[in-house]
Amino acid sequence: MSNTSSKVERINEILQETIYSIENNKEEISEIVEYARDDVKQIEKDLCKIKERVEEIIKEVDKLEIEERKSRSYLSNVSKNFNIYSEKDLKQAYDRANETRIRLLLKREEEKRLIERRKEQEFRLKSAIEVYKKAERVRKSVSVATEYLKGNLDEILFTVDHLNKRQVLGIKIIEAQEEERERLARDMHDGPAQSMANILVKTEICERLMDIDIKKSKEELQNLKTIARTTLKDIRKTIYDLRPMSLDDLGLIPTLERYIYNFIDYTGIDVKLNVLGDVVNLNSTVEIAIFRIIQEALNNIFKHSKATEARIVMEYSPTRLNLSIRDNGIGFNIDKVNELGRDTTGGFGLINIRERVELLKGNLEIKSSPGKGTRINIFIKLPEEEN
Repeated sequence: MSNTSSKVERINEILQETIYSIENNKEEISEIVEYARDDVKQIEKDLCKIKERVEEIIKEVDKLEIEERKSRSYLSNVSKNFNIYSEKDLKQAYDRANETRIRLLLKREEEKRLIERRKEQEFRLKSAIEVYKKAERVRKSVSVATEYLKGNLDEILFTVDHLNKRQVLGIKIIEAQEEERERLARDMHDGPAQSMANILVKTEICERLMDIDIKKSKEELQNLKTIARTTLKDIRKTIYDLRPMSLDDLGLIPTLERYIYNFIDYTGIDVKLNVLGDVVNLNSTVEIAIFRIIQEALNNIFKHSKATEARIVMEYSPTRLNLSIRDNGIGFNIDKVNELGRDTTGGFGLINIRERVELLKGNLEIKSSPGKGTRINIFIKLPEEEN
């Protein structure tokens, strides 16, 4: 009886922690919604300016066309009446006509570029509005879920009569989180990332068309291309962090190798991955959870340990997966971190790892002391379908 009571209490703790986590994330989601709304307003403002400029350019082109026709007519008249006009008059008329023609060509080219920018900005506005609407729907859904959990907590506890139901509930939560991340990653990939790639193409086209002050124009275009490439790289990194699509295509191990490669390049920490035993294709939810555990552990090492080396060992056996993550960093006092709990960033990172391990019905061991590095051992029993 006491064992059942302790299980129910633990379930209660998990649900309370879930509510706490959702409440904390609500602020971040609200910030995303506000950012999306501000982005829409800024794009609308920029689009309005571009439209005003297009109208001004069109008027200037119309004036230049009239001026160009007059200059050509005057040049024709001077050419025909060479007995009336001098050679100097003819040269001036020709220079004037040629200058007007060049100004007209440049102004038409500027008009063409502005119209292209207007189309791109209109497309960006459409995409930004879609992102804003989706973010708003997510915020409403999270609020509804929070209120539901708060209002039905006792009912949920009564209906959960076995410890295995905790695992099912946890996996469903992970699946919902990953599905939302996948949708957001797909939206960003199809929207902002494609727009950034299009900017690179447009800059190269403009670079070829520019024929005035070539040196300066090329410098500006090169700067723009650098900014665009950096933005594109950041967006794609965000996409990868939200949902590593290679998990579905390549599997867990290749995805980890790629992530570790990028982690080494970004942090300078030497990370080695050693895989033992026969690799088993696990359930996608389990693979995602393992990936997030390793991701969180490496993030803690980078932020807090001051380590120069880290080692990850994954051992597959017929019945379970053993995972070991260790570093040569400064270590920490485990008791103090447990006491501080969520009040410290490092403690919160370990809590995230612990919660994911528990949701997978696994065991977690943390060994650390000041000056002696940290070692995390995780043992996850594989479901029968994987066995």
